[in-house]
Amino acid sequence: MAKVAFIGLGVMGYPMAGHIAAKGHDVTVYNRTTAKAEKWVGEHGGNHASTPRDAAADCEFVFSCVGNDDDLRAVTLGDDGAFHGMAAGSVFIDNTTASAAIARQLAQAAADQDFSFLDAPVSGGQAGAENGVLTVMVGGDAGTFEKARPVIDCYARMVGLMGPAGAGQLTKMVNQIAIAGLVQGLAEAINFAQKSGLDVEKVIGVISKGAAQSWQMENRWQTMVDGDFDFGFAVDWMRKDLGIALEEARKNGSTLALTELVDRYYAEVQAMGGNRWDTSSLIARLEK
Repeated sequence: MAKVAFIGLGVMGYPMAGHIAAKGHDVTVYNRTTAKAEKWVGEHGGNHASTPRDAAADCEFVFSCVGNDDDLRAVTLGDDGAFHGMAAGSVFIDNTTASAAIARQLAQAAADQDFSFLDAPVSGGQAGAENGVLTVMVGGDAGTFEKARPVIDCYARMVGLMGPAGAGQLTKMVNQIAIAGLVQGLAEAINFAQKSGLDVEKVIGVISKGAAQSWQMENRWQTMVDGDFDFGFAVDWMRKDLGIALEEARKNGSTLALTELVDRYYAEVQAMGGNRWDTSSLIARLEK
């Protein structure tokens, strides 16, 4: 069993750290709000630290799951950042959805200090984190990946090494680009069925057994019909992720016309007060 630190106990990090502890690892947590770290320790054992630097001290593996590039930079390279407490030969695994640029920057900073870095964003939402069945897309070198994989497996159903530093974040961008189009297509399909006077349940029962089938259809058609948008990944988070993908597309010359359109649609949902609604709330703008 390894000595592990986990930095960031949000809706994803809190259960992810819990799964690592449940497998018997010695886990120290850090969270910006101390009360949440204390609550986690009360539920899972282990310890909490007052700074990321203190959390990382003497740990073999240090995980982070925070909000964005700026948050990640603060908990790694800031005055009390984890990188100042990392032991030689240790591994820092970042589960934040962030830019490929910061992943490469942190990988280089880690190498300069004689430890390793993996960018390892996740997919599966809050439910996936709570159930320990996330998909993890990893960027880094193969040796470090194999060393860290047994701990990553604690909260994952699928873990894949996608390439060098930054490749995990790029793969997460691909994931979000694909999801954006799927959710918009499902929203339009359901809205069309409703306005055509069809029984949506019967329609989904048939088309979900054919080429139109998707995870979004299986898991979100009913909540779309019910107007119940309290299931996992929030619109604010999706817009952050799509913004990262759109910025990367400007750099690599790819065309993301549909993604740009759906991002604007999510902005409309935010204007409706849907910042914390889940991503299936795209249907709400069709019904207003």
